[in-house]
Amino acid sequence: MASKVFFTDFRTATGFSLLKKLKKLIVAAGIDTLPCEGRFTAVKLHFGEPGNMAFLRPNYVDVIVRELQKLGGIVFLTDSNTLYSGGRSNAVNHIDSAMRNGFNPISVSAPVIIADGLDGTDYVKMPVAGGEYCRTAKIGSAIAKADVIVSVTHFKGHEMAGFGGTLKNLGMGAASRAGKMKLHADSKPVIDTANCTGCGKCEHSCSHDAVHVGTDRKAHIDPEKCVGCGQCIAVCQKGGAVSAQDSDSKNMNCKIAEYTKAILDGKPNFHVSFIMDVSPECDCWGSNDAALVPNVGMAASFDPVALDQACADLVMQAPVIPDTMYTDRHDASEKERCRHGHNCRGEHDIFYYVHPDTDWKSALIHGEKIGLGTMEYELVRI
Repeated sequence: MASKVFFTDFRTATGFSLLKKLKKLIVAAGIDTLPCEGRFTAVKLHFGEPGNMAFLRPNYVDVIVRELQKLGGIVFLTDSNTLYSGGRSNAVNHIDSAMRNGFNPISVSAPVIIADGLDGTDYVKMPVAGGEYCRTAKIGSAIAKADVIVSVTHFKGHEMAGFGGTLKNLGMGAASRAGKMKLHADSKPVIDTANCTGCGKCEHSCSHDAVHVGTDRKAHIDPEKCVGCGQCIAVCQKGGAVSAQDSDSKNMNCKIAEYTKAILDGKPNFHVSFIMDVSPECDCWGSNDAALVPNVGMAASFDPVALDQACADLVMQAPVIPDTMYTDRHDASEKERCRHGHNCRGEHDIFYYVHPDTDWKSALIHGEKIGLGTMEYELVRI
């Protein structure tokens, strides 16, 4: 049975702001049916790595927070610490980054709590019902102990998952540092020496001392030290650091679906996704490339799988912006695009052409298989 996904574009009339439009969307989608009275209500989002400008504006999040507070929820904003180095790898820096990016009491009427504590070790092992890749999921305690889960997602590309949507926001984002290592364990990158220029960006960006440029002016990865976080892939602009094989992306995405299932099982949940500033890579990096498509709209649903599928479809239907990572890589040779044995997926599969080593559909297919949601949806325009 198809799930309902409520959608609205970014067109507005005089006197009717985008914030009012967002409120109308989430009310129509049923946010006011959530049983929040007197219950801890976690709003899971990404606060944005310092230097990245594609993260969601706090004004949108505040609209959602106020609706939840009207329902009597004890609302807090949350995310887990990162596995890689940067401005969000511990709770002190993470909170500082959130505040500097506008997630503070002036802009959003809810406190920030880092889900897995000071150093990323505060987590709860949650069972994965029907899990094929994970029996338990190591979830940041604040999210694991919350009574109600609301995700607020910036929908964009992702260098290892294909795209970053609701499942990525929850399954990877809510995992503790140990959980993130489990999710990345089968996704360790390798160096394509033919493309490696020995620039050293991967070496400088690795927080695990796993990458070094040798005397041959080629990067080399120590598989014993590498945790598979993918930061080297993100910073490499020459195709030198790549995923080892397509199945790695598939396995990681399936694990993300299972982690999401562990978080949501038995708890009221609701999800909002913003298809705007659709950057080719995650908000985890301290910069962002140009958007691949024009801003599309906002969507909301009780079904995270249907929501991600709908958002992906809406991006595929949008016109491509010239002079972006998509147009750069789409114009590459067929041999290069399919160098790892991919079956090419059509001329407008934006996320595939931007990151050809990924398999974004695997998370949705596996999520549907384990009962997380359905890929079939009815788009209700507001």
